[in-house]
Amino acid sequence: MTELRPILAILVSAAAIPVILSLKGRPNLREGVTLTVAFAKFGIIASMVPGVLNGTEYEFVVGQFATGIELAFNVDPLGLLFGLLASLLWIVTSFYSIGYMRGLDEHAQTRYFASFAASLASAVGVAFASNLLTLFVCYELLTVSTYPLVTHDETDEARAAGRKYLAYTFGGGVAVLGGTVLVFVLTGTTAFTPGGLEGLATADPTLARTAFALLAAGFGVKAALMPAHSWLPDAMVAPTPVSGLLHAVAVVKSGVFGIARVVLDVYGTGTMEQLGVGLPLAAVAAFTLLTASVIALRQDNLKRRLAYSTISQLSYIVLGLALLKGDALVGGLLHIPAHAFMKLTLFFCAGAIHVETHTDDISDMAGIGKRMPLTMAAFGVAAAGMAGIPLVAGFVSKWYLVIGALDGGGTVFAAALLVSGVLNIAYFWPIVYQAYFESPEGHDEKPLIGGPLGGRDAVRADGGAAESDEPSTETVEEVPEPQHVDHLGKHHEDVEHHGGPPAGGWTKAGWRGGESTWFMLGPILTAATLSLLLGTVPNTVVFLRIVTTIVGNLPGVTL
Repeated sequence: MTELRPILAILVSAAAIPVILSLKGRPNLREGVTLTVAFAKFGIIASMVPGVLNGTEYEFVVGQFATGIELAFNVDPLGLLFGLLASLLWIVTSFYSIGYMRGLDEHAQTRYFASFAASLASAVGVAFASNLLTLFVCYELLTVSTYPLVTHDETDEARAAGRKYLAYTFGGGVAVLGGTVLVFVLTGTTAFTPGGLEGLATADPTLARTAFALLAAGFGVKAALMPAHSWLPDAMVAPTPVSGLLHAVAVVKSGVFGIARVVLDVYGTGTMEQLGVGLPLAAVAAFTLLTASVIALRQDNLKRRLAYSTISQLSYIVLGLALLKGDALVGGLLHIPAHAFMKLTLFFCAGAIHVETHTDDISDMAGIGKRMPLTMAAFGVAAAGMAGIPLVAGFVSKWYLVIGALDGGGTVFAAALLVSGVLNIAYFWPIVYQAYFESPEGHDEKPLIGGPLGGRDAVRADGGAAESDEPSTETVEEVPEPQHVDHLGKHHEDVEHHGGPPAGGWTKAGWRGGESTWFMLGPILTAATLSLLLGTVPNTVVFLRIVTTIVGNLPGVTL
């Protein structure tokens, strides 16, 4: 059905950019425009949900490229999944951004909100693109529009992270373009077709595999598949709302969304099996999810630990797609919103801790549950979901993934998923435990962070610490006490508070919201609630219905 709504969903936030820029001196009105546009964008996309679930696809053709390929946008179930998620969480993040940016009195707030609007326009363009070339254009626009957000702090570290971000993502874009051209040469089209393009099944296998490798590698950069992952931890230098929405929802999810398009609508599960390209992709995903989990154990900076957790969790999605079986596909696609709700909660919690206490390192957070009880409770809920504990969203998606892996004979991949769940508990539980059950004076060194096993330099067989008869001659260099910690733990000397508990210990905030502004607490609790709803009543949450519609429409795939 030809409709204006697909293009309106993109243009509504794009048109808001000059309005936001013109309101630099009127922050209340500027944020009011941001929230109004965010609600309008979500309303436009949500209005198409009933039709799409009933089999209607909404399309708008802008024009044609020089090759005759249309610049067109089409709302099908897969595009709706990504577009609805991004627009919903933009509302939540917009409220959070107000509390965060004003709480830190950040500079360039107008540029920040304008760049956010541009990023969401590009992300929805990625979601609704009807062919590979349109997807490529929006994919590159997303890179450009998010660069000012990554480099927002304007420090040397931020600029270096921005350059690395551009190098990696533009390099991935070149690979996507190369794969797109090769698909067009082999089939004469780049249009998305459920079940895949027929021409690829009969094309030269070597060229078809080459095109798949280029597309998977190109989209795999933003999906943070190893070894093209290191831009993501460095990009944590960005403000926390950026890390939350763009690096847990829009940017990284555009990578896994691109892989989903390639697997489901360009090649199809049948051609993937025929060419034998699913197993190598699954192997890369399994390696990434395990390795990133192990690396996360060693990160003391909270945002960097969350970044490596994101790398691992994104590979759950890719693994589900690569297994090519019904339940695995459902699990992989459902993990897109599940991970988004949980990881957004975790990043929001990290940002609230930073704003209120300037604390970024896990080793400084013993007893912080007394100061921020609601925040750390939400953190605990989301962390449990990331580990696959029942009643939270992560359990539902990972259940489907494990069942799908076992049904397809991928026992080794099922084992990898279970081991990764244990590693999730290992790097999240110490944070929650020390927040509520330890004090700044009495907490021990966490061996999973950086110390030797057991938390001591040497251990005797009886459990006591080994003592040396020789007096120590080691000199300890006096390090000036840092006076401020920025988004990535970089120290500055122009702010009095430096992070960690104050001299008198954490003050008790109580459970009524005194720990922070409700502009931040509200979004934290909202995201955590969405995680619980998807985990407890998944059939009443529209995302599971969309996912089952996507997989149910695939030829040759049974649920």
